[in-house]
Amino acid sequence: MMASSKFIRFFNLHTGEDKKENVLENVVNNISFRGANLWILACAIVIASVGLNVNSTAVIIGAMLISPLMSPIVGAGFALGVYDFPLLKKSLKNLLIATFVSLLVSFLYFTISPFKDAQSELLARTSPNIYDVLIAFFGGLVGVIAITRVEKGNPIPGVAIATALMPPLCTAGYGLAIGNLSYFAGALYLYMINCFFICLSTFIIVKYLNYPKVNFVDANREKKITRIISLIILVLIIPSIYFAYTLLEQKKYSQKINNFVQTVFTDKGYTVLFERTNYNTNPKKLELAFLIKKFSKQEVEEIKKEMKDFGITNTELIIRQDNNDLKTDILNEINKTQQNLSEKDLRIKQLNAELNKYQINTPNLQQNIKVLFPQIKRYSMGIQNQIINTDSVYNMISLIYEADKTLSPEETSKLENWIKIQFPENQVNIIEKKQ
Repeated sequence: MMASSKFIRFFNLHTGEDKKENVLENVVNNISFRGANLWILACAIVIASVGLNVNSTAVIIGAMLISPLMSPIVGAGFALGVYDFPLLKKSLKNLLIATFVSLLVSFLYFTISPFKDAQSELLARTSPNIYDVLIAFFGGLVGVIAITRVEKGNPIPGVAIATALMPPLCTAGYGLAIGNLSYFAGALYLYMINCFFICLSTFIIVKYLNYPKVNFVDANREKKITRIISLIILVLIIPSIYFAYTLLEQKKYSQKINNFVQTVFTDKGYTVLFERTNYNTNPKKLELAFLIKKFSKQEVEEIKKEMKDFGITNTELIIRQDNNDLKTDILNEINKTQQNLSEKDLRIKQLNAELNKYQINTPNLQQNIKVLFPQIKRYSMGIQNQIINTDSVYNMISLIYEADKTLSPEETSKLENWIKIQFPENQVNIIEKKQ
């Protein structure tokens, strides 16, 4: 009996609990989105949007740590737990304000941003599943337990990162900016999941810690509130379970495809040049192309039969053997890659183009000069900007040479005329470097 009592005390949340009036006062004071809180939220949204835009996890984490978005959600959970309906109304009102401001700021950012490609950090917030529910619920539990302690400790920053309220809102703003309602709906659904299950975990802890009720609520009304909460849980959980199941099936299918391609083609020495799987069509499609190997119709039929041995069903196998079609696909992939160049890569290309203006890449130039002017031992040659005044600049080719014997005026003129033939658009300057 004594051992059982010690075990219960070991997990007792009342140990180290702060005064309930202090906790409630702290929660109420942080709910409002006015002045500084609103500015901090807007700045955090911009930072998170930039992080999603450039696919930087570190920047996104920084934005989540800054954001004050969790306060009204926790406030709503406390309000439900103590049946303080004015506090619930205030919390929901401020949450709506924060949500609207966040969507507006992220929408404006992504509308202005020249980079509209969906990076992996953005796409990760468009298809929520049951795992997101678990993260929001248990992250919310940790956050509320920490809030109710005398010593708040370190969990709060971790909760802000784990529950991830900012990125879904920014992704929803991105979906609006590019006109993709699927992205918008998926991200907003993830945001709603996070909000509700953080609120639910807060409600559970508040009830467990026996916070006093602010308003008297009869048993029937309490049951009604419980039924409404249960209904919302079902409405949010059922789609997330479906998404999780779809994700699991897709991963299993991808694994089967990888095993099939590895065993049937790669292990036999056939180099796969092109592979594309379309999971969302009916039937699904697997497209392949090979570097050298050409398959006959009979071989293709045999390969299709082998797919069933790997558990791959309802899938159309397409082996691309038309060189023209394959060339078009490869060029399309190259074009997509070029469109996804970062700003740094574009800047490097621009600088290389500028540098090429001052480089001379004429084939066999060195051999020709040695034949025509054997007395020249070594030389350097380049394009220079000749500046007469601020409004007059022209290019000149300068050749600096070393020779055992100085070129005569006739030879110098001959060399100059020969270079002008090679580069007719530039003036020429011949300079001897004294040894």
